[in-house]
Amino acid sequence: MSAEISARRRLTVTGAVTWTGLWTFIGGLLVAVLVVVLASFTQQLSSGWLPGELTTRWYSGAWSYFDLPTLLTTTLIVAVTVVALSLLVAIPTAFALSRLDFPGKRLVLLLFLVPQVIPTMSYAVPLATLVYQLRLNDTIAGLVLVNLVPALPFAVLVLIPFVDQIDPRVEDAARVFGAGMRQVFLRVLAPLMVPGLLAAGVLVLVRVVGQFELTFLVAGPNSQTIVVALFGASLQAGQLPSQQIDAMAVVYMLTTLVLLMIALRFVDPTSVAARNRR
Repeated sequence: MSAEISARRRLTVTGAVTWTGLWTFIGGLLVAVLVVVLASFTQQLSSGWLPGELTTRWYSGAWSYFDLPTLLTTTLIVAVTVVALSLLVAIPTAFALSRLDFPGKRLVLLLFLVPQVIPTMSYAVPLATLVYQLRLNDTIAGLVLVNLVPALPFAVLVLIPFVDQIDPRVEDAARVFGAGMRQVFLRVLAPLMVPGLLAAGVLVLVRVVGQFELTFLVAGPNSQTIVVALFGASLQAGQLPSQQIDAMAVVYMLTTLVLLMIALRFVDPTSVAARNRR
């Protein structure tokens, strides 16, 4: 009985410490975001906590100074292109890794995992050097190329659990009734793969929009994304009003937040984790 009571006390203490740390982190994050948002609407910075006078002119200034329509267009073009190319290659690769057993399969899976776990800068500099040698720096093609390196294996890793849950007997039954490989894929497998394709596509999209290191090393004046322009603005803190930089940061946060909400609309993290445990 005493052992059960002590175990419950340990669990209670562990839970209290965990929840306290979690809400402290969330509270600090929300305060930091609130400070940036309030500063972006402040007419003139003051020593107090609350702004003395509110204005939206910093957003209009950021819109024109940073040319936000061009930045948004470039960001979306790069992200959508990376998503399309990643899925195009990831679908057959995921099926091959899920359905086939061949020597070196674990090594291939390990290679796909490497870009997700090692620091980005460890392969960003050599990759950027290659892009410069190919004269693709400051181009959309260069941004797409460098972002494909981590995005493609990530899409494959997301798709594999979805392929694993498709019963191979469904494909065999379709072939028995005379369906060819193309018909099996388009009429049988593709509809079953829709949740996986949405999950991989949206997650890759969010990943590319938030990617900084790879994009920064090959981007230029004609191919900046939102995150690269925001970093450049932070380096000009003495030349630009800090409120205008805060307004740019709010635009970036809202863009990322919208993409995350879309991702959570199509992807349930708990269900993905459950598929991975099966």
